[in-house]
Amino acid sequence: MKTYDLQNHPGPLIGILAGNGKNRSVVGNGPFFKELQKEILKDGGLSVVFTPIDINEREKEIKGFVYSPEQDQWSLVTCPLPHVVFNRVPFRSLESTDSFRDAYHYFQRHRIPFFNPSFLNKYELFQILSMDPILQSFLPDTTAINEDTSLQSFLEKHQRIYLKPIYGAKGKGIYMIRLSKDQTIRLNAITFEQTFKDFHAFWKEWGESLLKKIYIAQEAIEPSLFQGKRYDFRVLAHFSEACYQVTGIGVRQAGDQEITTHIPNGGCLIPYEGIQSAEHDLFFAMIVKRAGELLSKEKGFFAEFSIDAGISVDGKYVLYEINSKPMRFDEPEIEEKRLRTLSQMFIKMASNH
Repeated sequence: MKTYDLQNHPGPLIGILAGNGKNRSVVGNGPFFKELQKEILKDGGLSVVFTPIDINEREKEIKGFVYSPEQDQWSLVTCPLPHVVFNRVPFRSLESTDSFRDAYHYFQRHRIPFFNPSFLNKYELFQILSMDPILQSFLPDTTAINEDTSLQSFLEKHQRIYLKPIYGAKGKGIYMIRLSKDQTIRLNAITFEQTFKDFHAFWKEWGESLLKKIYIAQEAIEPSLFQGKRYDFRVLAHFSEACYQVTGIGVRQAGDQEITTHIPNGGCLIPYEGIQSAEHDLFFAMIVKRAGELLSKEKGFFAEFSIDAGISVDGKYVLYEINSKPMRFDEPEIEEKRLRTLSQMFIKMASNH
């Protein structure tokens, strides 16, 4: 095992916190970690990927892996505590472990900046964003599903609603249900469709599952269409130059189904330039700034996040969701700027620490 030597590498040490799997394996987005390491090296720093169980509290050091671009390989190292820690633990279940919570509190006690403290659940996010009267005006009506009567009332109010798991991601587990004038209910998923004679029949089959997995119900906004199909914006944001700014904007268009625009579910990519306007740019800059400041105030400092937004058929902006650990953007120019912005932010904050 190598020892990280501050004398040989005087630049800041950036800790990337990943998940611990079976047999002490490291779980996380390896390709992203490699690209981030390359960018951090360009800026004179070094990154180490480690897990919550790799911290030696008494010796104030960690064991982890450093990637060498020249050799294209990872090396196991022992090094001092990092100057900053970027939370990229990939699963909510791992964030709920004692080892993760212990690691988080350990870095807090040592005043080591900890970026992106946790995943966000959809209902908690709705409650936080509702604190801001401006952001609140762009949110679809949303409620937690606790029992049948409140969901039935919500469906009767909106006629068409989405059911979303509060811990879901990538469009998985999302359904749309419609209430017809004859009281029949149609449920649409990405790959199937069901019809029920009334709400009671629907709840009898789906109620237990919705309560067990913890779902929210969300008003279905009639979306604006582009070339006959719905589309959403994916807005990447970072804390840069002492404020939250837009790093890049992608557009995703739905395929044959209208449940989600995610590319793995049949969606496709559209260049933002084809839809861009000064009004869009101003709106995204505004919600990024307000949402970033509010999230960091309520949950802890977020280095980056992404926003899913859209436009209704009557031209109103809609703020659907915020992702605290954005996946890779398919647009190369956005992903390159993302890596560059993250690296520069880490180096700057590590230098100030």
